Order: sequence, then C-alpha cells, then structure tokens
Amino acid sequence: MNAQRAAEVQAVLEGVTLPAKKRQLIAYAREHDPSIAHDLEGLPDQQFRRLDEVGELLTLQVTAPKPPEHGPPRPESGKPPGGADYLTPFPADTGKVRHDAPRDNPPMKAIEKASRTQKKQKAEQDS
Repeated sequence: MNAQRAAEVQAVLEGVTLPAKKRQLIAYAREHDPSIAHDLEGLPDQQFRRLDEVGELLTLQVTAPKPPEHGPPRPESGKPPGGADYLTPFPADTGKVRHDAPRDNPPMKAIEKASRTQKKQKAEQDS
C-alpha cells in the first residue's frame, strides 16, 4: 500500500479509542468507511497504541494486485489525431495550418485573442 492510502486510512481511524486491537479497528472502519476495512485485514493481530503504528505497518504490507475493473482495453476507435504523422517523429508538415482549419478563424486571430485574454488577466492580477 502506498503512503497516501495509508494516510487516508489513518484519517478515517482518527476517532477510534486507543489502544485498540485489530478487530476493533476493523469494526470502527466498517462503521465509518467500509472501503478501508479490507485494507486493515492484513495487519497483524496485536494491540495498537498509536495510529502511526497502523500507518507504518500498512506501508510495509504487501498487497495482491487488484484485478482490472473494466476488462481488457478496447481497440482504438478511428484514426489518431494528426493521421499518419502521429507516429512520425519529425513530420514534414509541422507548423502548417491544417487543411480543415476554419476559414473564419485563422490561426493569427486565435493567437491575438489569446494574447488579449492573457494581458487582461495579468492586469487584473496586478491591480
């Protein structure tokens, strides 16, 4: 288990009366956040005087990998963005305007609009 998850478990257990045995921790977890009760089942059967002891043991605990929830990945749908050049490290047409770019919004207009927006935001931050 990673340190972040161990810290989340410890946060849920903040209200438990210490010292507490493993079964008491699991019972408390089931009442307040059932999703962490499973994480506590791998702890040794002992009495814990501090929640830090629980966190330390949880980060040392080896857990089995969880099976994928959604099955194997599906094949791609359609062509990748950029077409065949998607996999080409240095395509020849880099920087060119795409043939399907909208005529009423040329790239220069978009750059000018973004520049105005940035200047406006900067002025608001400075004031």
